[in-house]
Amino acid sequence: MAQAANPPRRAPQAGATGASAGETRGTSPAGALEVPLGEALRRLRRRLRVDLLVLALSDRPSSSLRICAVEALLPSPMSSFLELPEADSPAVCAWRQQEPVILDDLTRESRWPDALEAFRQVGIRSLCAVPLGSTEERLGVVQLCSVDPGIYSRSELSFIRDCLASLLPALAGVQDLGPVATGAGRLPEAVQLELLLRVTNALVAKRDLRELVAEISSSIGRVLPTNHAILSIYDPESRQLRIEAVTSLQGTERNYEDVVFPLEGSPAGAAFRTGQPLRVSRLEATEFPSEVTRWLISEGIRSACWLPLVRGGRVLGVLDIASTREDALQPGDVGLLVRIADQVALAVENSLAFREIAELRDRLAKEKNYLEAEIRSEFNDEEIIGESPAWKRVMEEARNVADTDANVLILGETGSGKELVARAIHNLSRRRDHTFVRVCCPAVPSGLLESELFGHERGAYTGAVSQKIGRFELAHHGTMFLDEIGDMPLELQPKLLRALEEHEFERLGSNRVIRVDARIIAATNRDLREMVKRREFREDLYYRLNVFPIHVPPLRERREDISLLVRYFVQKFVGQMGKRIETIPPEIFEALVRWDWPGNVRELANLMERSVVLARGPRLEIPLAELQQRPAVAGKFGEAGRTLAEIEREEIRRVLRDCHGVISGPGGAAARLGLKRTTLNYKMKRLGITRFE
Repeated sequence: MAQAANPPRRAPQAGATGASAGETRGTSPAGALEVPLGEALRRLRRRLRVDLLVLALSDRPSSSLRICAVEALLPSPMSSFLELPEADSPAVCAWRQQEPVILDDLTRESRWPDALEAFRQVGIRSLCAVPLGSTEERLGVVQLCSVDPGIYSRSELSFIRDCLASLLPALAGVQDLGPVATGAGRLPEAVQLELLLRVTNALVAKRDLRELVAEISSSIGRVLPTNHAILSIYDPESRQLRIEAVTSLQGTERNYEDVVFPLEGSPAGAAFRTGQPLRVSRLEATEFPSEVTRWLISEGIRSACWLPLVRGGRVLGVLDIASTREDALQPGDVGLLVRIADQVALAVENSLAFREIAELRDRLAKEKNYLEAEIRSEFNDEEIIGESPAWKRVMEEARNVADTDANVLILGETGSGKELVARAIHNLSRRRDHTFVRVCCPAVPSGLLESELFGHERGAYTGAVSQKIGRFELAHHGTMFLDEIGDMPLELQPKLLRALEEHEFERLGSNRVIRVDARIIAATNRDLREMVKRREFREDLYYRLNVFPIHVPPLRERREDISLLVRYFVQKFVGQMGKRIETIPPEIFEALVRWDWPGNVRELANLMERSVVLARGPRLEIPLAELQQRPAVAGKFGEAGRTLAEIEREEIRRVLRDCHGVISGPGGAAARLGLKRTTLNYKMKRLGITRFE
């Protein structure tokens, strides 16, 4: 039959057994608990002589200390150390005042005569008592003893505390359990405490929940007539419990992990909904009519206790401790199992957090791979359009420097394709399989640029609520592209210079040095030499960046490429918008070739995109009126050429003829030219055009 249990929660009495470590010989009080002293003692002996180590824990009910472990190399019997004297002692003094007590020579010490006599009898000359915990949470004391005088000093206290730090998680876990309510339980207090410490040690040693449940099931099965343990975790998406681990001491394990079952009709669901432990002395399907209950009965389960795993007021899941015997667990056993469940709840919370972090990391890795694939598809070699000698020279320089790790400074006007050149260098280098990280310096506020580049620790400044990895770390083994480097604040340039020269830096708010291996490519549309003369840019940083300069020519210096670029952009935007354009009039090419293109390739791309948007048929219509009227460009493309005004006049006349003189409306000349009706009328008047020429 089922019985809800809500046992009282009180603090436990402290106790522990000693365990031999390495060459040490341990002596322990009867019924005490195992304490993981071995590693701490080994670390201490690397620097100090320790012939005797005594661990005493706080006994909260009696506000005193109790011995829980002794590690000794001394040949004398240690029974005299198994109880602390009632009178004051160095350990009690250190525990009460939370300050270390160091005795250089016990033969000359007049304080604590009764307490020190037992140590003198076995030849102890020096002693150090170190408190564990804090003034608010006094866990206990560790006493280090040596047969030599003057072994311990205050200069060694930091080292001693570091060595003893490994004990704190286990000891704190025992202290936080509260006294075990024995009630009608059949276990002595010492046995209960030993079980609790075994569970604590398993929590420290086992991160995998399956291994943890197996260890807990084994530990409980040694002292109680139980032989099964089932851990179920709540799944918010399905609103059901999912079996995480199933362990049997009878060797009948079956793979029921990841099986989900509803909360209704099951004892685990009842414990989950109420948040209270549920003890069932005889499991019957009639009382809990569900598939999971029938499965438990088919596995031979006759009685069990379902323990909700509660953290921060939230029930994470249920731990089921079961037996093939009826009435295997008594009401007094529930209190002990509740304390164990409290510890398991902490492990489950940590495991779920680790799992969520791992899932986020995997998702971010997939997103990174996806974005990099998108970048490669968007900025592939096919978009490096150009057959002009000037552009071929740029690409030849990019190929020459790509195989090296030399810093590259790309110079050129805005919109001329500096980032395309940087990506081409990265894709041609041995770093192509790693990340290409771009930072546009003027796009980030100057106060945040340092954090963006180098990252920050939590609390480094107001608003830094979590740790942030900088772009330099993301570019490890890859390429860091610093776009518009000329706009970087002067005060940040020394830190960038150090990162370039030494390949190391510190995050904001941290003094830990981080080393990175990143190839640096910078770009600017400004005259850095002139900025250096005006002391607006550091001279040493300029020379560090300007190892291999590449000058990207403006579009007006590579006019041979304009026709290729027009066809490429039209084809690209037609594919994106699902339109059908078959013809680009020759006069359009002529007009575009004559334009000076102050915005370079970016301006040309934007104009082509607008033209495709405005296209109403298979013929590409370009709003030439958007280009400012300028005289024809002299030179290769300007011999006996016409002005843009002449080209614009012919285009307007042609469209008017096609529209039969209609200016406004959806099919009118204004719409086809991408102009307002009033603007077209003004241009017709200025150019001397009538509707029916």
